[in-house]
Amino acid sequence: MAGYLVANYDITNEEGYQRYISTVGPTIIAYGGEILVAGPGSEAVEGNPGLVTVVLKFPSKDAIRTWYDSPEYQEIIHHRTDNTDGALVFADEFVMPG
Repeated sequence: MAGYLVANYDITNEEGYQRYISTVGPTIIAYGGEILVAGPGSEAVEGNPGLVTVVLKFPSKDAIRTWYDSPEYQEIIHHRTDNTDGALVFADEFVMPG
């Protein structure tokens, strides 16, 4: 069952965040991830979400955790966490009951 990472945030320091953008892609691909949605310009329809939405797909939620905890990602994660304000969740793929 596929796993998804969903993030929504605002960028608080564009220069610092660009270091993250320039390095994160290869780490995602190396761990079997696929970038489905990434970037600014999210259109708020309800609530007060940030301007950046990211959706990544991995083979499983365990695969997301393996990538997230990997030395390669942990080396660069601070470029995102220090320069953005928002939320990030891991979710399982939805399977219709029945």
